[in-house]
Amino acid sequence: MEARETSNQVTFLVVLPHYNHSKTLRAVAKQCRAVWPHVLVVDDGSNESPETYLQGLDVSFLRQTPNQGKGTAIMTGAAWAQEHGFSHIITIDADRQHDPQEIPLFIHAAKQHPKSLILGVRKFDESVPFGSRFGRKFGNFWVHVQTGKAVQDIQSGYRCYPINLLNTLRIWSKRYTFEVEVVVRALWAGLSIEEIPVSVSYTDERISHFSQWKDNGRLTVLNTYLTLRSMLPIAHRQYEEVEGELVKKSYLQTLKDNLAAPGSVLRNALSAAWGIFCGSIAFIGIRQVWLFWGAGWWNLNRLLCVGFEKLCIGPFIPALCIEVGYFLRHGHWLTEFTLTTLGKQALQRVWEWILGSLVVAPCLAVIIFVVVLLAGWILRRGLHEHT
Repeated sequence: MEARETSNQVTFLVVLPHYNHSKTLRAVAKQCRAVWPHVLVVDDGSNESPETYLQGLDVSFLRQTPNQGKGTAIMTGAAWAQEHGFSHIITIDADRQHDPQEIPLFIHAAKQHPKSLILGVRKFDESVPFGSRFGRKFGNFWVHVQTGKAVQDIQSGYRCYPINLLNTLRIWSKRYTFEVEVVVRALWAGLSIEEIPVSVSYTDERISHFSQWKDNGRLTVLNTYLTLRSMLPIAHRQYEEVEGELVKKSYLQTLKDNLAAPGSVLRNALSAAWGIFCGSIAFIGIRQVWLFWGAGWWNLNRLLCVGFEKLCIGPFIPALCIEVGYFLRHGHWLTEFTLTTLGKQALQRVWEWILGSLVVAPCLAVIIFVVVLLAGWILRRGLHEHT
């Protein structure tokens, strides 16, 4: 099975990762083969080799032992696809929850967006088990926090991967969590995600290998790591395609591209304003959580958020908040700084700090927003004139 292609040609291999789904494997593989001529089954160390179930079908077969995880099976299929001249793989689960008749939808979408990861968004209704519906919403929430971008179905196994993307990203997960990590890292790398609606069927013969303890534990560890990494004010390395290959951009080029991108000036102004707001508000401990949660959810510039938040460290901003809070309580400014006002009345000053920060934080955020917005426009205009 060879797929001869030029550098501009997009060719597809359908990959079925398989693990102990022998009852449904043949039917799925047969349906895939009826729709598309290039099909590969990758068995991930099933209890018995399913090769006999595929006899008479014109499909390719690989078996890896022992069981190494779905992520490894996908990467094995991608390596085989690359060796045989394919540019993309379409993965479909072997448990019959997906409809192979929809494979052409992925092919059409990938031809329109050859550099993008294509996700099949399963159309859920009330017949879908509650655990699946809740798991998808929960997973989608964390991806939004980690990347600032909304994904409709992070857990769908019906996908189309550009092989270049899989070869470029450094994915640590080998099992079920692979499909979550690859989406997050693709978004961090500045690569695009496209989504298409697909049907889903949960039949009585469907067997799920999801382990409530092991897989939920792996998801917890992965989401903890990805969330903590997303909090760091360290830019994620971006990629661009050069002669058909994805290569890393320099940090300077990434900075220039981000500045030139539509909406970047507004995003940077919002990032600075959010950092000042969180740094000024008097809820110590909670404000750091707000800072990183907001930066992730709204896809802000974390470096600017943290940098402007740190500007609020020190006596000036808390003192300003206390003065404003004192004025709100008494109608005049605090001008007497004695052992009594700063010592015995410390709890009153803390209350005034909190009260005043509710006024100072949003006011400073608006001021910083305007200043950074104007500075961004001037800098961007100068950059365009220079180039």
